[in-house]
Amino acid sequence: MKANNVVKDIIYVHQNADQQFVVSYGIHFNEFVMNAHHPLQNLLLIKHQYEHGGFNIHTHMEYVEQGDMKKLMNDHVQTYGDFCWIDFEEEVGVDELNGQEIAELLYMGHIKQPLNLPFYSKLNNRFAYLTHDDGWFNKVFYRDFEDFYHLLGETITSKMKTSKAGKGLFGMKKEKDFPAIGKEVIRSLRDKLKEGVVISLEKAILARGKIEIPFWVMGDYFDMDEMGEDYKQIRKAPANGLLSFDRKTKSWSALLK
Repeated sequence: MKANNVVKDIIYVHQNADQQFVVSYGIHFNEFVMNAHHPLQNLLLIKHQYEHGGFNIHTHMEYVEQGDMKKLMNDHVQTYGDFCWIDFEEEVGVDELNGQEIAELLYMGHIKQPLNLPFYSKLNNRFAYLTHDDGWFNKVFYRDFEDFYHLLGETITSKMKTSKAGKGLFGMKKEKDFPAIGKEVIRSLRDKLKEGVVISLEKAILARGKIEIPFWVMGDYFDMDEMGEDYKQIRKAPANGLLSFDRKTKSWSALLK
């Protein structure tokens, strides 16, 4: 259950390469949509409280078409509790799902764990998005981790514009001109991401013409209360690495310590 001691301006990510999912804290559905590498397709809603979707009679599930995505984004999904969906290309593919596949989707939404890798040729889906208290504990399956590397780089950069009480980091107006952190920079950290990392915007510093965002290797968490408490201790220690923005060359790099 979400606690009151929410740690703001951090992102926790743990990449499970074998099972093709990422557990995260601090990345919300709206950020997922806005920062996706490719525009999200239609969404088949497995668990939700959205009341304005279409109804697929074959699966008895509601769905959101790509053109209506903004309505869902404005519906405060973080208040739903469970919010689980899988993307799909065409509704005809949803109509072709058999009973076993529909049962697998329902099981996945209930347990937050699929019976098999949740990628269906009939849907041509790239993701399976499973969360309780969106942004607090998210578990997202990726067909291609390149989508995740892109998303994380874009999300960190977008948060830089809104962190520190809405003023952006250091109150600088030029932040909106920051280029996104390229996925190749994020990809270079994949060994650390597989261990579980907290990226701390709250501890970002401006030094010698650079902005440095520290990160700490934290380990594997499913309890985000515990993760937050452990982060409050570890942030007092030297960081394990930095995401560094050179304000002169306008380029990002990753530095491991």
